[in-house]
Amino acid sequence: MFDSARPLLEEHADIERRLADPSVHGDPAALRRLNTRYAALTATVTAYRSWEAARGDLEAARELAAEDEGFAQELPALEAAEQDAAERLRRQLVPRDPDDDRDVILEVKAGEGGEESALFAGDLLRMYLRYAERRGWRTELLDATPSDLGGYKEARVSVTAPGTPAPGEAPWARLKYEGGVHRVQRVPVTESQGRVHTSAAGVLVMPDLEDPAEVELDPNDLKVDVFRSSGPGGQSVNTTDSAVRITHLPTGLVVSCQNEKSQLQNKESALRVLRARLHQIAVEEAEQAASAVRRSQIRTVDRSERIRTYNFGENRIADHRTGFKAYNLDQVLDGDLDPVVRSAVEADEAARLAAAGEQ
Repeated sequence: MFDSARPLLEEHADIERRLADPSVHGDPAALRRLNTRYAALTATVTAYRSWEAARGDLEAARELAAEDEGFAQELPALEAAEQDAAERLRRQLVPRDPDDDRDVILEVKAGEGGEESALFAGDLLRMYLRYAERRGWRTELLDATPSDLGGYKEARVSVTAPGTPAPGEAPWARLKYEGGVHRVQRVPVTESQGRVHTSAAGVLVMPDLEDPAEVELDPNDLKVDVFRSSGPGGQSVNTTDSAVRITHLPTGLVVSCQNEKSQLQNKESALRVLRARLHQIAVEEAEQAASAVRRSQIRTVDRSERIRTYNFGENRIADHRTGFKAYNLDQVLDGDLDPVVRSAVEADEAARLAAAGEQ
């Protein structure tokens, strides 16, 4: 039982030895990867050792009970403890999303609904920025196109966790469920008759690749155009061709960045986003190819699907995938997103456990 844990225990011990080698500390990127993997494996090792201890206690008690009935009364509690420890270990051994330890690039884009949709996109962006602030994550606005009334036609932000987050606590592990269509029901500021309108905005979440070599880009596959930045005025903005648009010819993906004053910085940001998108496409294609063992409807949902409704009149938020509903929309939009995210995490975990039990 739980034989699949043994290779993980060996890997954990090997990483522990490597981390004790001073030469490893000269490569910050490699050190971070080792620390991240070590943290992920530590939870499994701890669960395995707890289960081994509980199993040992139970076996010892059974042997004693065979000789002295007085020990038999301890068996139910020890059996329950062993079952609890086994369940915790089983959860640790369910295959994890390999991107769960990554940071993310998150895009918010206005949909149908004109200015109201752009305003809602701005509300969503602020919600994610406040959520990141609550969790101690760093954010960087990579690119944005403001609307006339103060919303966003589209905006792109990176979300980064400092140090080595605990398993399940990195930005991708929490925010990957946000991708999809978010619907809002409220009276728009542009509505003179007080009627409730329904509009939507789209959210795209991608793992941010730490190492650019993870997705190789052939320069011959890239068409790079430069153009003059648009948006609010300022020194260098609107006066130089600093904005960059990159088209990936094999896929037709187009990424543009204009937030920085430097053309080089905008190009690097655009390449960063392009690599993240290509990585995400590759992951989704692999999941579709392995649909018989795909991990979760939550995780693989089509981004065109409406995932959540924000009803301002009732102060209600409802997630259509998990059934989560709460009447604290104002607090959620202020960054109190954890209960909503937790409902998706729990649904995903239940689906993974069920899939593992069927194999």
